[in-house]
Amino acid sequence: MYEIEIMSPAGSYESLMGAIQGGAGSVYFGAGQLNMRARSSSNFSPDDIRNIVSICREHGVKSYLTLNSIIYDEELPEMREMVDLAKESGISAIIASDLSVLEYAASRGVELHISTQCNITNLEAVKFYAKYADVMVLARELNIVQMEEITRAIRKQNITGPKGELVRIEVFVHGALCMAVSGKCYISLDNFNSSANRGACMQPCRRAYTVKDADNQIELKIENKYIMSPKDLMTLPILDRLLDAGVSVLKIEGRGRSAEYVKTVTRTYHEAVEAWKNKRYTPENIEKWTNEVRRVYNRGFWGGYYLGEKAGEWSERYGSQATQKKVYIGRVMNFFAKPLVAEIRIETHSLGIGDSIVAIGPTTGVFEARLEEIRVDEKPVERAVKGENCSIATNVTLRRGDKVYLLTEPGHPLFQIQVEKS
Repeated sequence: MYEIEIMSPAGSYESLMGAIQGGAGSVYFGAGQLNMRARSSSNFSPDDIRNIVSICREHGVKSYLTLNSIIYDEELPEMREMVDLAKESGISAIIASDLSVLEYAASRGVELHISTQCNITNLEAVKFYAKYADVMVLARELNIVQMEEITRAIRKQNITGPKGELVRIEVFVHGALCMAVSGKCYISLDNFNSSANRGACMQPCRRAYTVKDADNQIELKIENKYIMSPKDLMTLPILDRLLDAGVSVLKIEGRGRSAEYVKTVTRTYHEAVEAWKNKRYTPENIEKWTNEVRRVYNRGFWGGYYLGEKAGEWSERYGSQATQKKVYIGRVMNFFAKPLVAEIRIETHSLGIGDSIVAIGPTTGVFEARLEEIRVDEKPVERAVKGENCSIATNVTLRRGDKVYLLTEPGHPLFQIQVEKS
């Protein structure tokens, strides 16, 4: 059986650790300005690359740097500096689409992966890019039958990459979808002079619109206002078919999403892959996994184009439809290693016995717990309120400054509160 790799997004150190905790085989991240999330979400600096590679290596996880925006002539020196830095740092691979990056990285002996921006839809494209890359992602518009034909041909024709190994095929399995073909969209550039293809998408497609006649100002009623905003991709119900089709790298979208999103989605797909390997990929487990990913940020789910659908399923409303939301409560003020006890300063609202919390930090990653005991001034209490310091038991190390959130579900009085991004 070929190795299955789950590739998870990292837009912060918190989400990097969340991916590792969730069971990722690799993480991908951007640093600097030459990537597709350079200005539209969290982003690392070039100075972070060496540290990220070190963290990944310590945990046995591969590290991929995205240099996947289009490159202009004046940016070639910066691109070369980034490739050189990646090589010196020991990066596992660079994800790229522009030929200038492919040519230079290849000349420097840096492993390459082909980005979705290359829109690979056929075997001839695979053969072309095999001169540069060992891994390539297929266009999100392909269906499973087309994917299987490509993976079968790779084996039959022995199509190998620079390392002399069979080319591995990657597909997106979860996260945001764009209405544009493989992400090539110009609406943001046209409306806001902020290019999606330069990592600065303003996401005008996610908004609600009305249609008016320019002459008579007649407004047309549209059944769904979010006619350009697809639901998120979610492939847990068809993951077995993707794996049976020969896909070996499963990519989770979400460099702009929170650490608990990254950990939850990564862990769920990791469990699903292990279940597929061990003949435990059952309807009951699929339902359980689906409920898990519904807890974190999503715009509703559909299976994308993989089953041959020609039109997208559109979001019903703006923003997240998660069944669980986090509300900021306070932060860790101290941690005692011997009894594994964290001291938390309650800065908003309160915490009570039975509440579920999540603590998030750049080294801690994501820690979740259901509170069975709370102490204030070393005495057991039912609830700690704003302004108090309370202590709770943990089973992992937390750090000073870690942010603590209350996890709420529909019906909870705090469920509709504006969520603070982690």
